[in-house]
Amino acid sequence: MIVVEGKEDTVAIRRAVDADTIETGGSAIDDKVLRRIELARERRGVIIFTDPDVPGEKIRKIIEARVPGCSHAFLAKADARGKDGIGVEHASPEAIRAALARVRVSAGGGAAAGAEGAIAQPAERPASGADASKARQADKTGATGAGVAAAAVGEANDAGEPEIAWADLIDAGLIVHPAAASRRERMGELLGIGYANGKQFYKRLGMFRITRAEFAEALRQLTREGVGE
Repeated sequence: MIVVEGKEDTVAIRRAVDADTIETGGSAIDDKVLRRIELARERRGVIIFTDPDVPGEKIRKIIEARVPGCSHAFLAKADARGKDGIGVEHASPEAIRAALARVRVSAGGGAAAGAEGAIAQPAERPASGADASKARQADKTGATGAGVAAAAVGEANDAGEPEIAWADLIDAGLIVHPAAASRRERMGELLGIGYANGKQFYKRLGMFRITRAEFAEALRQLTREGVGE
């Protein structure tokens, strides 16, 4: 099942894929809703798909604290921008499917049902052959690697040390750089982990088990595009 913020988000999701949703009704999530998410994670798998803004990030944190180990899908702000603001409801079916194809599983714990169970089937014919093989490999890559232990920012976790060091973010111009915010935004898009400030971005690298190889490839693409240079 896909967790979204409101009814309009559900409409947008169902234009893109055949999936059931759970609506949080905003960032003040009722305990009954959290229990539904907990049950859905155990039985079917859950993908958290909130707006790419501050309230959306708050919702992710609330759910992850109560129901650790959820899967997460992120939209780029550019894909979620509408006339009256930013939200999943404004995203095209193509952008939604692209985000769902890059789902990341947090290191908080293994779900009884994986992210695949959260979606019944695509609204359009799924990719086949080499494309499908690449998609499956991308999912496997996203679910492997080291856990998070953000010692450099004063946060510890029993999952172990992250593969990406705090110093790597400095070297990559993702923090302590005049264009750090724009570079993090693009890196978040390339890695499929969304935008965050420096501390939270570092935490996400471990939370979603981003490997050094993934980080290096995204950084090469960032350099090719000349973002923030």
